[in-house]
Amino acid sequence: MLGWLLRHPKPDFPTAQKSGITSQTGGGVSVQGLTTTASILVALALPAGAQTILPVEFVKVEATPLTYDAALTGTINAKDSVEIGFRLGGRIMSVDVRVGDEVKKGQALARTDPLQQVQALRVAQAAEAAATATWEQARQAQIRAEAMLSRGVGTRAALDSANQSLSAAAGALTQAKSTLGQAQRALADTVLRAPHNAIVTTRNAEVGQIVGAAQTVLGLASQSGREAVFRTPDTPLLRHAIGAPVTLAGIDVPDLQMTAYVSEISPIVDPGTGSVTVRATIKDAPTNSNLLGAAVHGAIHYPAGTGVAVPWTALTSTGDSPAVWLVDANGRVAMTPIGIERFSNGTVILNSGVSPGQIVVGAGSQLLYPGRQVQDAATIPKGSP
Repeated sequence: MLGWLLRHPKPDFPTAQKSGITSQTGGGVSVQGLTTTASILVALALPAGAQTILPVEFVKVEATPLTYDAALTGTINAKDSVEIGFRLGGRIMSVDVRVGDEVKKGQALARTDPLQQVQALRVAQAAEAAATATWEQARQAQIRAEAMLSRGVGTRAALDSANQSLSAAAGALTQAKSTLGQAQRALADTVLRAPHNAIVTTRNAEVGQIVGAAQTVLGLASQSGREAVFRTPDTPLLRHAIGAPVTLAGIDVPDLQMTAYVSEISPIVDPGTGSVTVRATIKDAPTNSNLLGAAVHGAIHYPAGTGVAVPWTALTSTGDSPAVWLVDANGRVAMTPIGIERFSNGTVILNSGVSPGQIVVGAGSQLLYPGRQVQDAATIPKGSP
């Protein structure tokens, strides 16, 4: 080999190969430098005539439609849910439902002690009866005063007094009826009823417990309408996912397969987890209660514009920057720095460094050095040495 080097002082490859090794603190070397140096040493060990054209994979750079893919994990919730309680506080006498029960609109769910409301209702009924009797007496007196005045045996003052008494009695009757209505509603409010057809999801009170006004006693979920709720890291691409389809698969129930559509993306990032909430409305979801709270996998796919994608096998590096090997018109390669936008399954999405129509090296790029001549492995007939 020494004799060959003396006879060939200037080998036929670029001098850039001599700078392939990059010194680092502590005497280390970069992997890219070792690969390039190893390729150079192999080339030096061969006579110039024995250096063959290296077959590699040619990849033509094209602007292709990009798809954003994300794997999500979440749970299935009711699209509409409500927490209900008594309008007035009191001691709970009974809770007639359990978690998971299906209830109908107007069905009694729980009751409080109605003793005070019953007594208030009786007082209001008595007051309303008395006000009715007073009004009736005032009305009869007004009729008599008006008749006597018309026959000339009464006075205008007597009629005015009768009219005033009738007006006062009518006002008292109206107030008594209002009080009676309030008492009746208060008694009705001792029974907690379902506002619509629903499924009981939570039970927060038991018999004998004293609850305040509007304190949550039961949680209800609508029987119709289901949505998948996910928490995922925030990304600018996610902001364009409204309406995108989501394929759902059950975790505990593998046979559960559904399709949903993204309906809401929270604009606020959770400071504790750094994630955002994504809601997807499930199409034709089953209405049974077993589905609520079920854990699901979600796969979301939607167009993300166009870009340049190359296979991950084309990726290499120059110093601290990513790069690819470009093939010129003469079949020789040169390293070109690139900008990476993001990684996808099997491909790398680029935002700078290459243009549509150029050729980059895919498989086999680890064997290259600047100026190395290559050819497309796909053009070599099968069975050729």
